[in-house]
Amino acid sequence: MKIKEKIISTALRLFNEKGYNMVTTRHIAAELNISPGNLHYHFKHSEDLIKILFSELILAMDEMMNTLNENKVKTLESLFDFTFRTYEIFYSYRFIFLNFVDILKKIPEIETQYEKITIGRKAEFQSIFSDFQKNNIFQENIPDFIIENLSTQIFIIADNWVTHNSLTLKLPKDKAIQHYSMIQMNLFYPLLNTEQQDLYQLNFIKNFKK
Repeated sequence: MKIKEKIISTALRLFNEKGYNMVTTRHIAAELNISPGNLHYHFKHSEDLIKILFSELILAMDEMMNTLNENKVKTLESLFDFTFRTYEIFYSYRFIFLNFVDILKKIPEIETQYEKITIGRKAEFQSIFSDFQKNNIFQENIPDFIIENLSTQIFIIADNWVTHNSLTLKLPKDKAIQHYSMIQMNLFYPLLNTEQQDLYQLNFIKNFKK
């Protein structure tokens, strides 16, 4: 692994372990046993590392979204896989969500990027929900205002579950990902047709309780 990659990897681990506000470039350099000057040759400020890590997060989510979009026959299983994998990715970059407001205030570029991403993701989700109706996964007669607000509900849960877990349940990684991904999946249950609701309870709820 090249030194630049080591710096990014170490920064991510330290940010996740100690929190964004508690880690400086000097801490990262000390962890790698290199001089601060060596680290600053690649990254002058910790904000530069945050930008790269945020871009990695977005790239991972873009790939996930593209895979789901390219799947012509979308199923309940594919929706669950997408949701579960999303929560795994978010946990890997959990410091971003635990310190989200501070990061957005300190790094305007990320705030601008996040606003654009939110708009784009909502349009993608609308298309996906439409496909689920066409594939007879969702009911056909769902009011427009329910579908329109669904993506916002997803954002609220997905962007805040890491914080909620750290303050309340304090579940370890695997249990936290399973628990909160199912909470998001439960948003879809009232929208499913009767057959899919039965499938949901049989394949997801029972497995979740094990």
